[in-house]
Amino acid sequence: MRKYFSMALTLAACAFSACTTTAPVDFALKAVEQPLSTPEVEQMVNDLYAKMTQGERIAQLHSMYVGDLFTDGKLDTAKCKALIPEGVGHFSQYASQADMEADEIRDMVAQVQDWLIHNTPNGIPALFHEEAISGVNTLNATVYPQQIGIACSFNPEMVALKTQQTADHMREVGGFLALSPMVDVCRNPYFNRLEESYGEDGYLSAAIAVGFVKGLQHDGLSTGIAACTKHFLGYGGGHEADEKELREEILFPHEAAIRVAGSKVVMTGYHSFKGTKAVANADLQKGILRDYLKFDGLMVSDYGSIDQIDNIEDQLERGAASLNAGNEVEFPRGANYSRIPEMLEKNLITEATFESAVKRVLTLKARLGLLTPGAKLYAEGHIQFDTDVERQTAYTMATQSVVLLQNNDVLPLKGDKKVFLTGPNANSMWAMLGDYTYQGMAYFWQHREIDNMHPRIVNLKEGLENRKPAGIELSYTRGCDWTEKCELVIEEGGDDRAHIYNSWQYSRVIDGREEIDRAKAVEMAAQSDVIIAAMGENAMLCGENRDRGSLKLPGSQEDFVEELIATGKPVVLIMFGGRSQVISNIADKCAAIIQAWYPGEEGGNAVADILYGNVAPSGKLSMSYPNVELNENICYNYAVEQDSRIAWPFGFGLSYTQFEYSNLTVDKEVAANAEAIRVSFDLKNVGDMAADEIAQLYVSPTSLRSQFLKPIKLQGFARVSLAPGETKHMEILMSPQQFGYFANGEWNIDPGTYVVKVGASSQDIRLNAEVTLTGEKVTMPLRTVYFSEVQ
Repeated sequence: MRKYFSMALTLAACAFSACTTTAPVDFALKAVEQPLSTPEVEQMVNDLYAKMTQGERIAQLHSMYVGDLFTDGKLDTAKCKALIPEGVGHFSQYASQADMEADEIRDMVAQVQDWLIHNTPNGIPALFHEEAISGVNTLNATVYPQQIGIACSFNPEMVALKTQQTADHMREVGGFLALSPMVDVCRNPYFNRLEESYGEDGYLSAAIAVGFVKGLQHDGLSTGIAACTKHFLGYGGGHEADEKELREEILFPHEAAIRVAGSKVVMTGYHSFKGTKAVANADLQKGILRDYLKFDGLMVSDYGSIDQIDNIEDQLERGAASLNAGNEVEFPRGANYSRIPEMLEKNLITEATFESAVKRVLTLKARLGLLTPGAKLYAEGHIQFDTDVERQTAYTMATQSVVLLQNNDVLPLKGDKKVFLTGPNANSMWAMLGDYTYQGMAYFWQHREIDNMHPRIVNLKEGLENRKPAGIELSYTRGCDWTEKCELVIEEGGDDRAHIYNSWQYSRVIDGREEIDRAKAVEMAAQSDVIIAAMGENAMLCGENRDRGSLKLPGSQEDFVEELIATGKPVVLIMFGGRSQVISNIADKCAAIIQAWYPGEEGGNAVADILYGNVAPSGKLSMSYPNVELNENICYNYAVEQDSRIAWPFGFGLSYTQFEYSNLTVDKEVAANAEAIRVSFDLKNVGDMAADEIAQLYVSPTSLRSQFLKPIKLQGFARVSLAPGETKHMEILMSPQQFGYFANGEWNIDPGTYVVKVGASSQDIRLNAEVTLTGEKVTMPLRTVYFSEVQ
């Protein structure tokens, strides 16, 4: 059996399968205690700090855009002397600000680092950072599927492979910090940044986050890239939750990324937490993060968030409030922190607070190797992005992220058939690319035109043509646009760059650049055997600061699908985008429904292979999929019964085959302080096609009145590959701590009887058995076991 990291990580140990790359991440069992500093590093930092001028120290807490130092593509030393005479700590989104080849980015970084090393008092290199949820955020770099789709793969091991590839390339072009991953637990299906998250479940989000951080950091900082988990805490929903839910679930991905994977940078959000902006919230940063989680890494602001502390108008006081709360670096520039000398002079901050912030920056740089004499700060020679290996990773991830929601035996497409393809997302790269891709950010934030060649983005039409088997006759016309008028609404708050739009930019839409003839499309549909309708949103309709006020299909897309259905031919509805779409008016009339999310550069080939049956769909929903407009938090674990407002539940996804679950055994009695609970069952492919199944492990209380657990909660999963007729015996080790809960400031495990459930989704439980925890109640400051382990 192919062994995936599915659920095995304890604070003392992490069980992953090794990634098959040139320098595999070590996922063998190991101690988790990974302090940011060591005695040697601490001495180095103390010695350096003592030699630094006050200006140099302050500069370490600032960032800027590297383009500010260049004139006509060349480093302007006069600007360097004027702007960074005593250095600078960081450079913001350095690789995505212009269309530059990898070698050009590296050369730009090399010039700046060389100047800093030879022209500032202590020659301290800067920390260049970039976004990385879909790969290195720059021209020509591989674009992997968006995070919400990746979560549907339930495959942290593949995530680790992807981020290791990302880290290798970012190091080549001089980057050492990724402002990724976003690990917000997002329970509001309406949330416009849901696509950047891993969905509604704390356990799944934590497992994927650990894979992301492990791969990115190469299981350590000396050869990898520092991860930055964001947004602390509850920005994507949950900041309003009660303390129990907050600590058990909303905090879970941050906690696991820090305590299991060793993440050393955390970013707060734009939101308020219990009435105070997160960036200036001491209870959040010092209370929960430092005191409770024992985080010893670096705290950074989201872009412009210090300026948005709305109850403090004075820049000096805003900066002081953030520093005193625990925030150490101001992004993307440093206007508020430039006034640190005044803050110190007026005793608004202490020398100890200031010194601690500077030393944390220096310590991170030391751990990444930037302070080592002769450090390799970038690669030499030609740098090649988007290799065949990375494209294969992107393709595999895309095939695993696609979710088949409905299939009335129309898929896979076999035999002689006339297939008609239509819709705004059929022949567009924007169906493949979400927010925080290089293309999406360049188009929205920087208003640059983008093509599909850097790297090559394969759309659905191209994929269907590339993979077309004998007997399939494919025709196409666009049929309708995403919208007939601009639906974009720029929301208040968030990144200030969104608000520089002038009146014509507010009405900006993505141009499909094709003729739209609806009547022709309906006529062609009527002459076909099967209709494929590619619908959904795009990067100008949903994303950071972008919204359109509805979860229904944009514009007149739903009406167009109704016209296609009226032809009497089976309609395969494929939805692309970063969140659910409410399609209750048309769902039952469609022959098949696929949620493809934003599947990345190989998305067209991946979806085509699923449609043609070259690959069986295997994705499972990482969020509850609504059938009505919802703008509120909702989660499968609120009740055992499915909410009537949900069309498809968390964990749901169809295949082209069927799986049989049997022979569940669970230890009957285990001490509450024991190390493990043994769970086993058999899983069989009873169909006639090879496929992967994602078996899911849930726990429930036997009494909601006396046991302080959610009605049902994911506590493990295993992605299993099965040939037709093949059976695999699954063995999983759980921990009694997974039956625990937060109360009175600590983790509690009560003796009692609980239910272990195994199934194909949160609403498709195939097997269940009881386990009784015996002995005395167990309490501990923090849980030390976070995941189940597949044996």
